[in-house]
Amino acid sequence: MADAAVAQSSDAQASDDRLRLLIERVERLEEEKKGIADDIKDVYAEAKAVGYDAKIMRQIVRLRKMKPDDRREAEMMLETYKNALGLE
Repeated sequence: MADAAVAQSSDAQASDDRLRLLIERVERLEEEKKGIADDIKDVYAEAKAVGYDAKIMRQIVRLRKMKPDDRREAEMMLETYKNALGLE
């Protein structure tokens, strides 16, 4: 009976250690993500300083992430909505 309790305690400790390690990994990644986000913000600020429009750059980055078919579909939908609202 005592052996089972020791094994269960050992399993719980291993589980607790695993959870702590996973949480610490997430925390480190969150710190890295914030650092990268700050770097991206700096790049947009630099682009703005030399005369580029950061808002348009963000749209281009978003479009470049899309698959060509998805981008065409989004552009067609945008045209449809603009035409429906008389923006063209």
